[in-house]
Amino acid sequence: MNSDLKITSELVQADVPVTVFRIRGWLDAQSEEQLLEAARVAYDGGARFLLIDMNELDTITSAGIRALQKLYMMYTPKEDRLKLAHLKLCNAPPQIYNVLGITGFLHNIPMYTSVDDALETFGKE
Repeated sequence: MNSDLKITSELVQADVPVTVFRIRGWLDAQSEEQLLEAARVAYDGGARFLLIDMNELDTITSAGIRALQKLYMMYTPKEDRLKLAHLKLCNAPPQIYNVLGITGFLHNIPMYTSVDDALETFGKE
């Protein structure tokens, strides 16, 4: 297991332009700021919709969940909260999915089984 966080980014044109982050490793207190900074750079560059592919995420801690909550707040305008998801997640391994489910995190941020499934939903709420 690699405790470092690796992030790759790609811009995909769906119904709206979507920035896709593929994250690998651990999302914890040591890597929280790395994810937030990558998201800030994308946002400052014009990104308004973010999909996080968690397929290779090994571990998420409370700091990682806090980072995802901050991304939700960063990307989702107040008027769209609870009705239009600007941040979506996909491909979470079972242990990550369970943690997000237990914390209630998935009530506001949708989770999909694949990148393609998630991309199809952007701009259609």
